[in-house]
Amino acid sequence: MMSQRIHRWNLWLLLACALSCLGATAGEVRDRVQSQGEMKVCIWPDYQRISFRDPRSGQLSGLDIDLATALASDLQTTLRFVDSSFVTLVHDLHTNRCDVAMFGIAMLPQRMEQLQFSTPYLQSDVYAVTTRTSRIVRQWRDIDQPGVLVGVQAGTFMEHVMRQRLQHASLLSIGLPQTRERELMAGRVDVFMTDYPYGRALIENTDWAALLTPPAPFHVLPYAHASKPGDAEWRATLDAFVARIRNDGRLDAAARRHGLESIVLR
Repeated sequence: MMSQRIHRWNLWLLLACALSCLGATAGEVRDRVQSQGEMKVCIWPDYQRISFRDPRSGQLSGLDIDLATALASDLQTTLRFVDSSFVTLVHDLHTNRCDVAMFGIAMLPQRMEQLQFSTPYLQSDVYAVTTRTSRIVRQWRDIDQPGVLVGVQAGTFMEHVMRQRLQHASLLSIGLPQTRERELMAGRVDVFMTDYPYGRALIENTDWAALLTPPAPFHVLPYAHASKPGDAEWRATLDAFVARIRNDGRLDAAARRHGLESIVLR
């Protein structure tokens, strides 16, 4: 079932790329990286286990930080991280603020109409975070109920999914500088939706959070690295990188370091 779903996504990706070739010219991104000797990688620095900047030390960590470092090494180029977000992702790639975005980007159809994606390397369902002491949301079936306020991070795939799926609860899109955790602790939302990497990190690093898993697959999506559309050579470079790290064990090793081995796409 999952292989069929990924196949459908790849077919949609081919169509989306064909419709959006007004972006990069052939070879533009790859040629720029090679000529400048630098690869600019967009990250969202608040994404725990994927691309997270420690607020005290400033040090970056996460699966995609490791993979970006590996890609730069493979291409024998220097690496520069550029802060981005799911809200500014498309603009940052189209304006060449970065050459590739590597921060666990779900392959949503609307994103695929504006960007090109590598072969996917992770997949995640939607999870819910509530407080351990909540009297309103204690289990998954409590979420979509009248009067419940459901938070999502603006620009993430959870925003689009929950806007479609909620029938009774109200949705609140949370934009920076507000955070989902702050809104939940302040009682301005009763629960917020996230994915596996962020949810697992949160419950392991706090004493107040509870993670709710859907009783059946809710909305599983593949994650891939995104770039400006129209440069088939750059996409081929990224696809070849994903193939190499799968075959040589670097993807599995990085996933184990960050506790994400259960969502690696084989």
